[in-house]
Amino acid sequence: MKKAQLESHLLVLVTLALVAFGLVMVYSATSAPAALERTDPMSYLKKQGIYALIGVGLMMTASRFDYRRLRLLAPALVLTALGGCLAVLVIGSRINGARRWIELGPATFQPSELAKLALAVWAAAYLSKRPAPRTLKELWRPIGLLLGVFCLLILAEPDLGTAISLVVVLLAVLLISGTPVPTLAAGVGIAATLGLVAIWFEPYRRARLFSFVDPWKDPQGAGFQTVQALISFGSGGFLGAGLGHGVAKINYLPEAHTDMIFAVIGEELGLLGVTAVIAAYAAFAYAGLRVALACKDPFGKRLAAGIVGLVCGQAVINLAAVLGLAPLTGIPLPFISYGGSSLVVALLGVGILLNIAGRHGAAEAKRAVPDRSRRDGGARRAVAGSR
Repeated sequence: MKKAQLESHLLVLVTLALVAFGLVMVYSATSAPAALERTDPMSYLKKQGIYALIGVGLMMTASRFDYRRLRLLAPALVLTALGGCLAVLVIGSRINGARRWIELGPATFQPSELAKLALAVWAAAYLSKRPAPRTLKELWRPIGLLLGVFCLLILAEPDLGTAISLVVVLLAVLLISGTPVPTLAAGVGIAATLGLVAIWFEPYRRARLFSFVDPWKDPQGAGFQTVQALISFGSGGFLGAGLGHGVAKINYLPEAHTDMIFAVIGEELGLLGVTAVIAAYAAFAYAGLRVALACKDPFGKRLAAGIVGLVCGQAVINLAAVLGLAPLTGIPLPFISYGGSSLVVALLGVGILLNIAGRHGAAEAKRAVPDRSRRDGGARRAVAGSR
């Protein structure tokens, strides 16, 4: 029980610390450009703060909601996510050439973010009642087929980064379910091949791939974002230029408050700040995986692994892209980047993870009470016999 409490406390502390830190960095990344354009420097902070409050409220609610009920809601969640991904292609707002958001009055919602959590819940429910797929044929239907439908809809937006995140979430669920590693490797190989085909037939994705190989070949064109991110890290040194004193965010680094916020952290807080952020995600992964491995309920075990894959897999993809270790995919950094849908869904997932940890701790406590009672009863009988 104490271990479960420790893991829950660690998850809460790390999550809230990252959210609070994200609010600070969003303000740092947006206030100076907004002031230069004579707009409200607090605009992005206010919006992100509202989403953070909504997300924390949902996290607290989900931590008290019995996660086992989600098994019955899994089909409805998947259908809702599929409907949202279809609707965004028809009525979605076009921003920077992509249709990823549905406007809901003053707010916007990104259905592909819900798809991550819906797929994790459905895969956990499906695999908790059946043996893990052991061959590619077993993996294909229906798990691979559903993943393929989601990826096709999301690639049509277009949004390659979220499609990769879906693969990572499903991979985490399959791995803890016991699917053989060679089967998973073959499945990932097929997904990677199809991903390369999607990249090749989309000019801007192809340009990003080539710029990843050598960003300095076209530093003012396709490689501009990567080059500016690397310059930001290099100029940060060990302690950084100081919070709010970075210059890359002022018309040098595109999407500084969303996809590239880690580069702003590197410039302003240096190696020390970068290391602290990476350590926070490592602590989240440790605590989350401990919850998954300790959970005795097959559904809870798989769902916990999927949520850890959702948060930490997305973090790894973003960090690798910003550091120049992987092609840019346009995926935000969980809890820190500006973006309401990503923040709310991630916090909702943490709430479910906390509920799984709490249920496991309560179950351990119940099992411990009869054991203690039997020991006490045996001790009393031994004393009575000696008399």
